[in-house]
Amino acid sequence: MKQGNALSLMKGWEIKKLRDVILEIKDGGTPSRTKPEYFGGDVSWCVVKDISPEIYSTRENLTELGLSKCSAKVWPINSVIISLGATIGQVGIAKIPVATKQGISGIIVNQTLLKPELLVYYLNFQKDFIQRAATGATIKEVRPSKLADILDFPLPPISEQHRIVAILDDAFAKIGKAKANAEQNLKNAKELFDCVLNSILKDKKWEVKELGEVCSKVEYGSSTKSATEGEIPVLRMGNIQNGRFTWDDLVYSDNKEDNKQYLLKFNDVLFNRTNSPALVGKTAIYKSEMPAIFAGYLIRLHRKEDLIDADFLNYYLNSKIANDYGKTVVISSVNQANINGTKLKTYPIPIPSLKEQQTIVQKLDGLSAETKKLEAIYQQKINDLEELKKSVLQKAFSGELKTAKALV
Repeated sequence: MKQGNALSLMKGWEIKKLRDVILEIKDGGTPSRTKPEYFGGDVSWCVVKDISPEIYSTRENLTELGLSKCSAKVWPINSVIISLGATIGQVGIAKIPVATKQGISGIIVNQTLLKPELLVYYLNFQKDFIQRAATGATIKEVRPSKLADILDFPLPPISEQHRIVAILDDAFAKIGKAKANAEQNLKNAKELFDCVLNSILKDKKWEVKELGEVCSKVEYGSSTKSATEGEIPVLRMGNIQNGRFTWDDLVYSDNKEDNKQYLLKFNDVLFNRTNSPALVGKTAIYKSEMPAIFAGYLIRLHRKEDLIDADFLNYYLNSKIANDYGKTVVISSVNQANINGTKLKTYPIPIPSLKEQQTIVQKLDGLSAETKKLEAIYQQKINDLEELKKSVLQKAFSGELKTAKALV
């Protein structure tokens, strides 16, 4: 397999296999979850969510007994920790002694040849290559021994490694700060719209009704199994994004009866009744983008059109107020939550006059367009910073790295 990010070799540098610059690489282990005595001890045990550039703590701990009942070992400080199972390529350096779960490997570096921090940067640089090397019928993974054999490492002299790491630390700290600022600005832009929406809906001068009073009925979608090809698209819960429908990852229906009964009409509002606890209740409005029907995990609300505007209803059901109420009536099980049609009809909704609703929708549409422009700007800034990190790493491992000031 050809390694990505090909590099020209600088004078004094060598190309080594990963196995030639490390002392050990080994997968972790997971003791039986049915044995509570294996967990809650003093042995830090790293899962994927614990992997950060520097690992100082873990969410879970093993007991010495739990450690002895699985293939995990405790990696010393300055070991490189990399996920080669779930979230392949996530990498950091241990700043505490830490064991790892199955699918997460530890690497002990030969520090007479290589700084562990430089290896972390290099593994980040080669993340795409590592991911492409994964194999497996159901769960993709890279075996530690395979990584050690296939990964070429451009090895500078140790003094040059110190200089490169210092410059990368400085550059990545500045990039990290800029990215954090952009992410906060993105969050603020999203929260601005939600704040305005919620303040409008909390206006105490409007009468509050139950949703069932302004809708003639609620209707569950088709329960017929969909196909990858067919006459008409079937919109599912995954097609709901930010109050509208997306038209990718579609399935289809050839069922004539379903295609007639569940055919969507302009301004139909669809509520996602079953999903994860975080996503149940997502709602979207259909704008006749193309003919479609809807699946059984969605509910179509039949509005009393003289009482409630479709876009106003869509904005309301995607608001924090509606989401908070949904949490009081949701029925939850493991990884799944449900709000049925009967519960949906109890949602309390403020009802201004139809003309006022339409004025509010115009205001919210304008604000939504402006916040989306801001979100696009900040998201592009974040994307540009990620590309800058790749560029900096390319320079580092091509011997072109000068100073951090010139890079950021």
